[in-house]
Amino acid sequence: MNPLESVPMAWRSIRGHRLRSTLTTLGVVIGVGAVITFVTLGASLQVAIIGDVAADQSPAMTVATQPEGEGGGPGFGGGGAVFTEHDVRRIEAVDGVVTVIPLGSVALSGVSYRNQSVALSSMTATSPAYFDQPGQGNFTSGGNFSLGAREVVLNERAATLFETNVSVGDSITVTYSSGETVNATVVGILAAESNVGGFGDGAGSQPRVYGPTDPFYQSRLESPSTGERQRVYPLLTVVAEDYENVDEVERRVMTYLESDSDARTLLPSSYEVTVRTNEELVEQIQDILDTFTGFITGIAVISLVVGAIGIANIMLVSVTERTREIGIMKAVGFQNRDILQLFLVEAVILGLLGSVVGIVVGILGGYVATDVLDLPLMFPLEWAGIAVVVGILVGVVAGLYPAWTGARTDPIEALRYE
Repeated sequence: MNPLESVPMAWRSIRGHRLRSTLTTLGVVIGVGAVITFVTLGASLQVAIIGDVAADQSPAMTVATQPEGEGGGPGFGGGGAVFTEHDVRRIEAVDGVVTVIPLGSVALSGVSYRNQSVALSSMTATSPAYFDQPGQGNFTSGGNFSLGAREVVLNERAATLFETNVSVGDSITVTYSSGETVNATVVGILAAESNVGGFGDGAGSQPRVYGPTDPFYQSRLESPSTGERQRVYPLLTVVAEDYENVDEVERRVMTYLESDSDARTLLPSSYEVTVRTNEELVEQIQDILDTFTGFITGIAVISLVVGAIGIANIMLVSVTERTREIGIMKAVGFQNRDILQLFLVEAVILGLLGSVVGIVVGILGGYVATDVLDLPLMFPLEWAGIAVVVGILVGVVAGLYPAWTGARTDPIEALRYE
């Protein structure tokens, strides 16, 4: 019998037991639907996060320290301040590097404005270039500070800490943790959505005060290369000329840091220098989302197994119910392979129907989830094809034994069956 001739016969059998067929495919529908929903959610989340991280980023990389063998995002250098001004100048001279932005934290007790003091634990000390990167340092008023001047930049949260909001041109008093006080002029207010720092500096969510390294940052050590006491920084941002050369610049910077830098000498033995680009940060996020999707897919596979068992069970019932029909078919000339083919096609149709309905359910689930979470809807089309293949495989695996049982039915005994 031609395989295509089996399809209408199998379809008639399925339509004859609509409710039973519908309930049989539920396991496959739930499994495929769950996978499609979470894959859609994961892809949408990935697009949203990568869009936020990568949007308006400069071809920059972050140089920091961390305990050997540990991952994680860049911070203020777990190995302490080890990058000297000598290192900054040498890295700026590396081929392909546009600028190097040092970053340090100044310990504070608080900040005062118009006889009102508020507690604030730190000031971020950096160079003016810190605010020059694309998408960073969006000022609502004023602008950048100058190196060597007692000027500061506040974000909106810091500017509204006091009873009267701080404006550009106002003078505030910065109190170091040692008790020493310094008056500084506010020259700029950052917008809440500014992404200064790039790697989650938190400029918008926490009150921040930014000042130039000179004169506010005073952490100094003797440079092993020059013998001079120099400012040392825990974190550097290295800006490359363009995205195409980021990887090559990263290798050159790492070669210098590992072979000839002050940081190599000053770094504690159990720590290492790391260079992380924006692209690597995006890849880390993608790895996390892939792990999440894999975990959900593993759970959904259980539902597919349950669906396959349901199909196999119903097909065995169908073989029993149609024993006499099988006997008649064999009596009029149907071969064992024709009976095998008929029941196998019926199981495959059930699996295929379950996967198609599961795709629709999954897309609807993904649409609702992304709408609730306010994410852009991103449906990976390749998963629709994977779902169809999985549905067919489930039908084949689940229907093989019942079809084989039906094919081996003795025609004489089948005709006697009541």
